[in-house]
Amino acid sequence: MKRRPIFLFAMSLLAAALTVNQVQAADSAESQLQALQQQGARPFDAQAGQELWQQQVNGRSCSQCHNADPDQPGTHQRTGKAIPPMSVRANPKRFTDAANTEKWFRRNCRWTLGRECSAQEKGDVIRWLSQP
Repeated sequence: MKRRPIFLFAMSLLAAALTVNQVQAADSAESQLQALQQQGARPFDAQAGQELWQQQVNGRSCSQCHNADPDQPGTHQRTGKAIPPMSVRANPKRFTDAANTEKWFRRNCRWTLGRECSAQEKGDVIRWLSQP
């Protein structure tokens, strides 16, 4: 009798873990773009994403650390840490975790632009980086 509650608890943990894995597996560039459009963004523009990537604000740009060519690795300017390529074609793991994507957009937009990126800006950049 005492084993039954433990068994049920273990099964519920397993079910929760499987659900989390299914949600994470469902994350993709397209699903993240759909979520951004639900926040009011208009259709995304890869050209606008590339322009934002290269835009200099107070001497900073995305390409400064991540590389002007998103198929190539970048290097963090302060730490020297390697940054894997940002494009989906060079790094298929890009944009497979919505929470991670949001975390890095928040951090990097604040550092580079001095503010958070809008849903439109995020979507434009994701559209550009996820081109075949």
